[in-house]
Amino acid sequence: MLEMPVVNGELCNLCGLCVEVCRCGALVLVGDSIVVVETAECGYCTECEVVCPTGAIRCPYEIIIEEYQ
Repeated sequence: MLEMPVVNGELCNLCGLCVEVCRCGALVLVGDSIVVVETAECGYCTECEVVCPTGAIRCPYEIIIEEYQ
């Protein structure tokens, strides 16, 4: 199963910022809600979570990249 962002419809104000920044098309506006479309293209960049003004989008896993020396 792919890790995908989660949208809380109660907090979403349908501003569409998440759809605009989603480079892979995993987030789409359908009627009166933002829908997460499972796609292998989602790199889980979390930009959708960052731009959401209401905190409606959460990416439940934090990706940490460490440099090994």
